[in-house]
Amino acid sequence: MPDEQPKTHEIGKRTYIVADVEPLDVDGTRTVAVGTALWALGFLMLLPFYGRLEEDDHLWWMWTCLAGFGLGLFGWDHCRRRRRARLARLERRTSAPGKRSAG
Repeated sequence: MPDEQPKTHEIGKRTYIVADVEPLDVDGTRTVAVGTALWALGFLMLLPFYGRLEEDDHLWWMWTCLAGFGLGLFGWDHCRRRRRARLARLERRTSAPGKRSAG
């Protein structure tokens, strides 16, 4: 239907056009992996300054990076398991129409 008008929403005195696009298929695995690596890099970069950080009462910076890395590992594992489960569910769904039930 090429003559179909785009969907619009009016909020106050403004009119917004809603694009008819599919959402991105993003599972977050790469994002969490990069974030986890950055926390590890931050920890490693602060390691040579341990003495100085301790003198200035900023040692918590290092431990925050370490905690971010540890929590990032849990998040990364969660995202990977969620992606595997979603792909398995999609695979079952695509193979299901070929099966016929007896009856």
